[in-house]
Amino acid sequence: MADIIRDAAIGQLIRWVTRKRYLKYPEERDDFVLPEPWVQLMNGVPLTSHNTSTSDASTAAEGKETGGILRTPSNGSTRRDASPPPSRAPKDEEAPTEPRTRHSEDHHDHHGGSHEHVQHSDLGDMTARRLREDEEHELEKVKSIPIVPQTTKDGAILVDWYYTDDPDNPYNWSRSKRLGINVLICLYTFVVYTTSAIYTTSEGGIMQRFGVSEIKATLGLSIYVLGYGIGPLIFSPLSEIPLIGRNPVYIVTMFLFVIISIPTAFAPNYPGLMVLRFLQGFFGSPCLASGGASLGDMYSLMALPYAMMSWVAAAYCGPALGPLLSGFAVPAESWRWSLFESLWASAPVFVCMFLFLPETSSANILLRRARRLRKLTGNERFMSQSEIDQHNLHPGQIFLDALIKPLEITMKDPAVLFVQVYTAIIYGIYYSFFEVFPLVYPVFYGMNLGQVGLVFLCILVSCIIGVAVYTAYLYYWMNPRIEKFGWPVQEDRLIPALPASVGPTIGLFLFAWTARASIHWIVPTIGITIYGATVFIVMQAIFVYIPLSYPKYAASLFAANDFFRSALACGSVLFAHPLFHNLGVARGTSLLGGLSVIGIIGIWLLYFYGAALRKLSKFAESGEADEEPITQEKN
Repeated sequence: MADIIRDAAIGQLIRWVTRKRYLKYPEERDDFVLPEPWVQLMNGVPLTSHNTSTSDASTAAEGKETGGILRTPSNGSTRRDASPPPSRAPKDEEAPTEPRTRHSEDHHDHHGGSHEHVQHSDLGDMTARRLREDEEHELEKVKSIPIVPQTTKDGAILVDWYYTDDPDNPYNWSRSKRLGINVLICLYTFVVYTTSAIYTTSEGGIMQRFGVSEIKATLGLSIYVLGYGIGPLIFSPLSEIPLIGRNPVYIVTMFLFVIISIPTAFAPNYPGLMVLRFLQGFFGSPCLASGGASLGDMYSLMALPYAMMSWVAAAYCGPALGPLLSGFAVPAESWRWSLFESLWASAPVFVCMFLFLPETSSANILLRRARRLRKLTGNERFMSQSEIDQHNLHPGQIFLDALIKPLEITMKDPAVLFVQVYTAIIYGIYYSFFEVFPLVYPVFYGMNLGQVGLVFLCILVSCIIGVAVYTAYLYYWMNPRIEKFGWPVQEDRLIPALPASVGPTIGLFLFAWTARASIHWIVPTIGITIYGATVFIVMQAIFVYIPLSYPKYAASLFAANDFFRSALACGSVLFAHPLFHNLGVARGTSLLGGLSVIGIIGIWLLYFYGAALRKLSKFAESGEADEEPITQEKN
């Protein structure tokens, strides 16, 4: 628990206020021992199999002596003081005798466990390397094997994890710690998405209070959605800069989200309310694109789809449960009540994040470790990989790439273009429900606002069905096939989306032609449930396919996807009401059902021709070989 608080925002604040007297990192403690290979590289001693043996690898150095010069005593260690070594057994006396060389190309022929048959020949360089590292790490993290640092051609010592079970490595965190962080990210995502649609029950009151039309009242929802579509284009690149990391972006923007929620609830005029709603969406957006990246920081490729499901479910159910949370309160109190509820929900989540959400970016963690080692030893050769990478990068170029590269890939790569267009369509249809439900259930079935909110529970039911189906697919089909036949091609991840792709069309047409007073309300609701469950499965398959096929640009593509989805959803909220009023519920929903047919054709074409498209693409893995980040000397 102490390390969680130390790495969370509250811990970093305490460290800053106390000038690092409390909540110290290992390198800042008097009993810290630097592994012997690091000391030897620092002192210019060549690494050999003899001097990296187990007996020597456990001895270490902590820091400067009084004269400011590190020296190696007879026992091979350099310490912060002249006190004898600790009486406890060194950490790696329990480890195997061979230290591990990080990023070594000398992989074992047999990995053991459930992955021993995995073949990497058909995978792109980046995915194959990530999979190999996952396999090795799963085997080695239960041991304490010292990791031998490497040097660059320029003589820099690359700062890495000290041992394979290094507790600072997010992959080594306990299951309960990762689960807690996962829950926090899901709550964060859920609150931001819920705040979008919780506003819908207040539209009638806003029309009366400010004397605006129905379209203008609806703008409060659409402009919020637009805000959280634009935000990731700025905040996602920020979180990818190792010097910043993910946590500062999350904490600062969530704090602003909570603060802005206060004047939003008390907005005295319509223009002010609209501006504040946009800012709410804008500052709440980082988790919507980077939440998946945070999970990817902690979970292996085999475990990541399970973790991603919880995050996607939180994002998927959030908007649907918004009207339920405010549906009974707004008629009983006032239209401002829904805006108060968003404040009451977001403030406790922010407090939990401030107290318990640690940094998950390995690049940021190692960068800060490199700084501590330089301060400890006085040796400027200690550098993290991210520091070396950023020597030739400028923030302006990073932002330019983040804004331009996704658009370039979308325009030039047919597979990405389809994914962006299709997900935008189904997301836009999803947000049109907030306009069509009030035209169906109160009119045909006499429901009030609270009861209409209860109808949105069908989205929660559909999400549960989608999670159950996709989990069964992973557990009973995909993972056993990986264990038996090896890692599949990326298109196999689309298999559950093939039958599910027809579901949105079926569900929409069922809703369109059964939403009438002569047919029980449960029938059109079943249509929405079918739509919701199958869309969840399709989205989950697509969101796994994209990072596997375009890992080098995954973060940018997710931010771009969020923008495309949100832009169309923003428009759909505005055009849905005129659409259904002019065409009627049946014809209007049928039009949307016809648009969803694009997905059926596209998913099947992507499954059969995706591999060929990737070979032609200069952005996909099979089209553009990944380059090594730096040239290293093998020790």
